[in-house]
Parts: sequence; structure tokens; C-alpha cells
Amino acid sequence: MGRTNITQPTEFILLGLSSRPEDQKPLFAMFLPIYLITVIGNLLIILTIRSNTHLQTPMYFFLSVLSFVDICYVTVIIPKMLANFLSETKIISYGECLTQMYFFIAFGNTDSYLLAAMAIDRYVAICNPLHYITIMNHRRCVLLLVLSFCIPHLHSLLHILLTNQLIFCASNIIHHFFCDDQPVLKLSCSSHFVKEITVMTEGLAIIMTPFSCIIISYLRIFITVLKIPSAAGKRKAFSTCGSHLTVVTLFYGSISYVYFKPLSNYTVKDRIATIVYTILTPMLNPFIYSLRNKDMKQGLMKLMHRVKGQ
Repeated sequence: MGRTNITQPTEFILLGLSSRPEDQKPLFAMFLPIYLITVIGNLLIILTIRSNTHLQTPMYFFLSVLSFVDICYVTVIIPKMLANFLSETKIISYGECLTQMYFFIAFGNTDSYLLAAMAIDRYVAICNPLHYITIMNHRRCVLLLVLSFCIPHLHSLLHILLTNQLIFCASNIIHHFFCDDQPVLKLSCSSHFVKEITVMTEGLAIIMTPFSCIIISYLRIFITVLKIPSAAGKRKAFSTCGSHLTVVTLFYGSISYVYFKPLSNYTVKDRIATIVYTILTPMLNPFIYSLRNKDMKQGLMKLMHRVKGQ
């Protein structure tokens, strides 16, 4: 399909990472193991936390939910991408495209809110350890979890409703490997001023709220740690935050590069940068949290011994 004068297309064509036929099978061979590693790795994190009584704390509770969301996040994107690598048409229906966009935005923002909840947990644990159990009680953890899911899903619903109001009469070829907001918006020939203003105001507020919580939490942590007299005490305090800070840097660094600039500047480099937070970060999370966390390593070893013993 080239250019047609239609207000609502029946389908889009996902161009993917490459339009060259000889690249499709190598790309399939590369991303299939990534998907399997991501799903298995995050499932191991969930099973390790659920099966170990020493890991029944707020921090690991949020980590297990983060692993579940990461599985959902990559499942929204990668299976369709893998199918397109082996397909000549690479077609996605209009309804399927909006559905994919909805869950991509929802799960992506849920990730950021869970990272903020984990930062708050680290702040309370380091800056107010004597009252940690009373502050981070079950009720507050559930409240943070509900907010982490409700706000992103309402935000995503708003953007899908605005996208559905657009008129598409340009090419139906999406220059991306999934239905991301920016590439789809570029296909619209109607004014998307309201949509762009919403992204730059409501969207920015939704993204900056958890990011601000993370920054403020870590500033307070940094100030508190500097007051610890011994070097060993400082290292121990910072070691509990290292894994979380690594994930936050990967996630927000790539998102900032892709989205915090005008629509007209969206390029192939942004498509590649998107891979970092949509695919690589969920894959690396289990390794980052397990390899840099003594409790998780011990929990994983116990789980492995229990499986071998059965």
C-alpha cells in the first residue's frame, strides 16, 4: 500500500529493524534467545523471591512485580516482531496496532513507577531504618503498587483515545519494529497539535513524577550516607542501591534520548535506542539484580538446589 486517502486505515506495515530480506533470519535468530532469556530470567527472579522467606520484604516484593511487568512488556513487542521477521507482509491491523501501543505505554510507565517505589523503599531503609517496618507496611506497599498500575494505564488510555481521533491519509508504513507513539503519529495528515501538547504536558508530568521521586530519594540517601563515619558503612549502604541505580540509568537514559525532542527529529537512531529500554533493560534486570545482590544470589542457589533435589 502506498498513499491512500483514508481516515482510518485497516492495517499498517511494520518496516522493522531492516527491510532487507537477507537480514530477517539473522535478526530472528538474535532476538528469539533474547526473548527466552528475558522471560526465563525474570521468572527465576519471581520464583526465587516467592520461595524464600528471607526475601519477603518490600524491596523484593516490588522487584518481583517489576519482573512480572518486564515479562508482559517484552511479550507485547517481541513475539510480533519475531513473526514479522519470518513473514513477507509484516502487516499489523489497526486495532492490533492500537492495542500494542496501549500496553506498551502502560507497561513502560508501570516500570518507571515501580522503580520509583523501589527508590522510596531504599530511602526509608537507609535514612529511617528504625521505622522502616512501620513506614513500609503492607498497606503502603499495596497503595504504591495500585498507583504504579492505575496511573500508567489511565495515561495510556488517554493517548490511545487521542491517537484514534487522528486522520491517516499518508503512507501506512511504520518505520519501526512495533507500534510506537511517535512513528505512528508521523503517518497522520491531520493536525496532531493537541496530541503533541498532551505528550509535552501530561506525558511529561507522568514521566517526571516517578523520576523526581527517584532523584529526591537518592539525594537524601547520598546526604545520609556521607554522614556515616566509616568507609565500610558507606560501601554497605551504597551497595544496596547499586543494582537499582544501574537499571534506572539504563531505563531513563534511553527514554530521554528517544522522546524528549520534537517529533520531526525522530530518526533511525531513535529506533535503535528504543531497543535498549524495550528489550535490553528487561533482559538485563535479572542479571543486574542477581549478580550484584548477595541475598538474591543465595536465594537463587537455594532454588536451584531445591529443583535438583526433586
